[in-house]
Amino acid sequence: MTMLRSVLLGCGSYLPERVLTNDELARDIETSNEWIVQRTGIEQRHIAASGEVTSDLAIKAARAALAAAHVDAQSIDLIVVATSTPDNTFPATAVTVQAGLGITRGAAFDLQAVCSGFVFALATTDGLLRTGTYKRALVIGAETFSRILDWKDRTTCVLFGDGAGAVVLEAQQQGGGRDDRGILTTHLRSDGRHKSKLYVDGGPSSTQTVGHLRMEGRAVFKHAVAMITDVIEDAFRTTGYTAADIDWFVPHQANKRIIDDSAHKLGIAPQKVVITVGQHGNTSAASIPLALNVAIKDGRIKKGDLVLLEAMGGGFTWGSALVRW
Repeated sequence: MTMLRSVLLGCGSYLPERVLTNDELARDIETSNEWIVQRTGIEQRHIAASGEVTSDLAIKAARAALAAAHVDAQSIDLIVVATSTPDNTFPATAVTVQAGLGITRGAAFDLQAVCSGFVFALATTDGLLRTGTYKRALVIGAETFSRILDWKDRTTCVLFGDGAGAVVLEAQQQGGGRDDRGILTTHLRSDGRHKSKLYVDGGPSSTQTVGHLRMEGRAVFKHAVAMITDVIEDAFRTTGYTAADIDWFVPHQANKRIIDDSAHKLGIAPQKVVITVGQHGNTSAASIPLALNVAIKDGRIKKGDLVLLEAMGGGFTWGSALVRW
């Protein structure tokens, strides 16, 4: 029995020109390249230029994804932007992206699930495409986290960077089995009891300010591996696949130790793990599509490959997506 699947047609990304190295950070705060690399695996991150906003990054990533998919912007009838750093409180950054691409039809909205945002946006878009209401969508993760960092807090400012990644999805009839192309299954979770462990201490309703990112690093690390493996095991149970079947594991790029521990616990071979945190830092909702694009461009991810995505973010939120490219 055939069914509609959300098939990924192309991927694109954009990173700001400015690169901020660990050594540069060490000039202003008490840290070192060795300290940061040992604890996180991060060597550098990209920082948006003055006046360069989240929608600017998103539009450039979207254009790259459209080019990779060989489709025209006018064929897009749905845009979902995952971001925690929108241009404005409202309207949604997605409508600015829509206008920037010259699209005047369909729907565009933002989704906020912090670092899990891209996986949440994929799941949401997949649900909408499979209803048949929309045909072709852009899903974008875009962040300018440098704007919400306390640059005197060495426990957080060394971790994050700016960037954007995008994919084009199209509703296509597939055979209905686990060998179909497209999104095979998604699993999402949230637990608001953990809000204080990773949050921003400002907002329109509470402080009328943007605020700064605050994090209990050890607590986040403690919960991350267990939560990540939870939703991945759900994906395996739903599809019948196992870790041995995965061609590529593309996790949220928060911390290399979390990535390594998660892959080890799941039994995913190290050579199947895509890691870009060293070059990008933690770009929140942008990290998965940025990593995806790196692995596609260098030839690792090919058509037909089984790709596992996962993320965890503030809230806590966490989720997985199993995709056949």
